[in-house]
This record gives sequence, structure tokens and C-alpha cells, in this order.
Amino acid sequence: MIEFHSSPNPTIGVEIELQLIDDTTLDLKNISSKVLANIDKKFCNRMKYELFESMIEINTDICSTIEEVDCDIKQTLRHLEEVLKNYNASVNCSSLHPFAIGKNQIISNDTRYKRIMNDLQIIGTRFITQGLHVHIGIDECEKVIKVNNALRIYLPLLLALSTSSPFYEGEDTGLYSYRTKIFESLPLAGMPDYLNSWNHFTNITENLIKANVIKSVKDLWWEVRPHPGFGTVEIRICDIPVNLIQILALVALMQALVVTIQNLDKYPDTHIQILESNKWQAVRYGLEGTFIDPLTLKQLPIKKAIEDLCNLIEPAMVSLGSAKYVKVIEEILIYGTGASQKRDIFKKSGKFEYMIQSMKERFYQ
Repeated sequence: MIEFHSSPNPTIGVEIELQLIDDTTLDLKNISSKVLANIDKKFCNRMKYELFESMIEINTDICSTIEEVDCDIKQTLRHLEEVLKNYNASVNCSSLHPFAIGKNQIISNDTRYKRIMNDLQIIGTRFITQGLHVHIGIDECEKVIKVNNALRIYLPLLLALSTSSPFYEGEDTGLYSYRTKIFESLPLAGMPDYLNSWNHFTNITENLIKANVIKSVKDLWWEVRPHPGFGTVEIRICDIPVNLIQILALVALMQALVVTIQNLDKYPDTHIQILESNKWQAVRYGLEGTFIDPLTLKQLPIKKAIEDLCNLIEPAMVSLGSAKYVKVIEEILIYGTGASQKRDIFKKSGKFEYMIQSMKERFYQ
């Protein structure tokens, strides 16, 4: 039986996959192994390889508040940015580079990644995506199942708030989050099924391991999943918001949502087709999409569904000390996400390089 290492408090862990780009060409740069060999030892647990040499993942320590998350991310990013100066490179916070070519990327020298790429073939070469993964601590295994089931309903709203990947290999895809569609092409990825209990989850996982379909829970690329080793629920559906304050607001929203869900009645087993329809609306139309209420089956604008969500979780945000981030969510609803901002800048300039530089300058604003 897989053991759930419970977290007594709604702790926070954040993982951000970052692009490494050349400061001259603004294209992806395959240098992660060199960079990671030169980071200070105290950051060794906070930066690691990703699938390609043109990516690095940073992760926070276990945090209790959004302020701790903010300080942690800034500290890591500042050190990484200093090291990257030696390579005429910098980080880019976005879920897809707009013109980089997948087949030009070098696979990281990691046994697991090489095994995955050997399995994925051409699908793997397209997988030049970056995501935001957020862990929220939960104190009991049956609670994590309840939360995992309920979060499936809200995943499309979290995605709609974070979209930042409209371009791929030099083309406008017509989507707000093309990263999501690339990710869906992976085996065992996407929206998870309803889980009846902790035993149900562990039986599924153990059977997949016995059948040699996966090696561990890490190979379940669900858009939300229990994480037994950390004692968390891990929310994995989001694109990366294009500036830090929006990342923090989204993390604050997730923490408050997890806390809120634990105190509500059990959520119904919403049919997967309704969940997938809502996700498609977020992928294709972003904040301008429609959302099917899983209880009433009535359509409403995604923006209205997000407003309702903010009202639902605001008491939890107040108790957690993160209520100020509601205003940031409201600003996203007014001014749009990174995807719409990128389109606006590219439409005016006609140059991806100018768009990348403009978005980079806004990251700490």
C-alpha cells in the first residue's frame, strides 16, 4: 500500500519550468547542464534539469505563506539570472517559446528523460513546453482524494487565468494555451478520472507499476494528482503566468481553494465530457470562453465563473492572509492574460523578438 505522508497545514510548494534563451537571438539556448554545474551549492535543491537542455526547473522550499513563496522564488531567480550572465543568456517565463524549433533542442543527460523520449518519439520533440505546478499540503489521505475530485471542476478556470502559449514554431495557433494540447498527447496525461477512495488511487497506481506502464506516481501526468511522498495535492494544469505577481495570485487562489474544498460537502462525479468541454473553452478562448456549471448544466461566461470562485474562496484567503491577491485576479479579468498580451504586442510590432523582450521587462512589475 502506498503511504500518504500527511501535511498538517496547507503548506505550499511551487515548481516553475523556465526557458533559457540567448540574449542576442532570443531563441532557446541548450545550456542547462553548464548552468547547473555553476550554481551555488545552497541552490542545488531548488534548481534541476528538465527534459531539454534549454529548460531549467526551479522549485521553492516548503512554504507556509505567499510571502514566503515570493521571497523564495525571487532569491532563486536572482541567483540563476546572475549565473546566466556568464552565458549571454537569461530566463523567459512563458509556457511556449514563440518561434523555437523542437527538433533543435538537446535532450538532458538523464536516464528517465532519455527513456521517456525514446518512448515518445516525434511527440517528444514537440514537447518544448513549460508549466506551473503547485503543491498544497493536506493532512489526511481521504481528504486528498476528495480535494482531487473537486479540483477537476475548477481546473479550466485556473487554466483560463494563466494562459500564455498562443504561438508555436512561428505560428499563431489560434489557441490561448497550445501547451495544453501538446501535453495531452502524452500517455497518461490530461484530466483524471473520479477516484472513489485512497485505496482506489493506490490500487490503480500499483497495478500500473506492476504492469510496467509507469515506474512511479511521477509518471501519472494528470492535470491534478495526489502526491503521496509530499503529502500534497499537485495542481498541474496551468500555463505559466507572464509576471511574478500573477504567479503569486494564482498560487494564493489554489491554496485557498484547497482549504475551502475540504470544508464543503462531497463533490459529485461530474462527467468527464463536461470537464473536457470546459477545459477546451479555456484552451481555445481563454477568459472569453464559456463554462458549464456541473450542477445546473447551464452555461455562463468563464469570467463570471471565476468571479463566483473568488467569492467562494475569499473567506479562506482572508484567513490565510492572502486576500490582497483577489485584486490581482480581478486585474487579469480586466486586462487579460499573457496570451492576449502577447498577441497584442506581436500584432503591433510583427516581431517575436520584440514581443519576448517586452514580456520579459514586465515580469517583476
